[in-house]
Amino acid sequence: MNSPGFRTRLFAILSLFALVPALALTLVWGVVATRTLPLVSGSAAWERLAESGRAAVGAVRAAPLTAKQRDALRVHELELEESVTQARRFRFLATRLVPVVIVSALVTLALLWVAASRVAGHLSRQMSRPLDELVGWTGLIERGERLPEGAAARGAPEFAVLRERMRAMARELVVGRDRAIEAERLRAYRETAQRVAHEIKNPLTPIQFAIARLRRDANDAQRDALEVLESETKRLDILARSFSQFGRLPTGPAAEVDLGELARYTARASVPPEMTLTIDTDPGLPMVMGHHDALQRALSNVLLNAVDACNGHGTIRVSVERADAPINGREALRVAVADSGKGIDPSLLPSIWDPYVTHKAGGTGLGLAIARQTILAHHGAVRAESTPGGGTTIAFILPVTPPSPEVG
Repeated sequence: MNSPGFRTRLFAILSLFALVPALALTLVWGVVATRTLPLVSGSAAWERLAESGRAAVGAVRAAPLTAKQRDALRVHELELEESVTQARRFRFLATRLVPVVIVSALVTLALLWVAASRVAGHLSRQMSRPLDELVGWTGLIERGERLPEGAAARGAPEFAVLRERMRAMARELVVGRDRAIEAERLRAYRETAQRVAHEIKNPLTPIQFAIARLRRDANDAQRDALEVLESETKRLDILARSFSQFGRLPTGPAAEVDLGELARYTARASVPPEMTLTIDTDPGLPMVMGHHDALQRALSNVLLNAVDACNGHGTIRVSVERADAPINGREALRVAVADSGKGIDPSLLPSIWDPYVTHKAGGTGLGLAIARQTILAHHGAVRAESTPGGGTTIAFILPVTPPSPEVG
């Protein structure tokens, strides 16, 4: 939109609408003035007629008349004098009224034009500024930029509603765009993980068979070397399984899952007995729809990370409770794992969910990535909080009844 051109056009339209009544009023006054002028000229004819009437009355008065005729003549003469007086008064007023009407019409027209211009200018600004702002916002939305949060341009209340709706639309577009980017990124990671798992598994099986055959005829020195090979082969097998898990989304129909029971079983199976384990679950929690094994694997990965963060010693607390806020408009449950480890540097916290990113020796960087992928597939969300030296808390937020789950 060309802002000055639009504002000029709007100003002209509003001015015309305001000027029409002024022109109509001026036209009415003009008609009154034109109708008055003939009456002014007619008053002179009335005076000439009155003068001739006086002369006629004078001539009649000189003639012999009866008393009755003289009375009628006097009445006629009085009426004639009254007519002349009225005609003179009318001419006096009319000759002064016409200029007054014309001047008043011009002054009124000028005042109405000034008032109309000011009103039209005000209205055009009140309409054009918010429209200019909203048009500018469409460009920002198109380029993926954030909308300004400052004071909005003034305008009618309807523009404020429109602004809020555009802000909401922009937020939804940003969320949708981020989800699409994240989904594409995860798809690329999954494809890479599947290829890596395939490339590892193909030679791994014959290597394991070869180690088994060599072990039968090996001497002591060879057995030591074979144990190293077997240990590394097992590590490669675990790595291949991790890549395979990350490259595969949960399949099959979803079912009701008791998160409280799942958390109790998984925590007791994953946390070694020498550590202090606390499990807190709220009573009467609703079920969630999902895949039990996939959710158990995700929680197990988080628990194993917590055990590693505590170096096998310390405290781990697992809690299952109602979430403070809904997710995707649905009631949600929160599953949290808090450890007493050394914590994570705040600058590293956002990257803990990325595949192949690890901050510990021998890690694959897939444990939390698999957990996050599983929770997102269940229409949930993940959270991480950490204080250096104060431990880390990893939380899953899962909706009780997710809409049209993708995991089915």
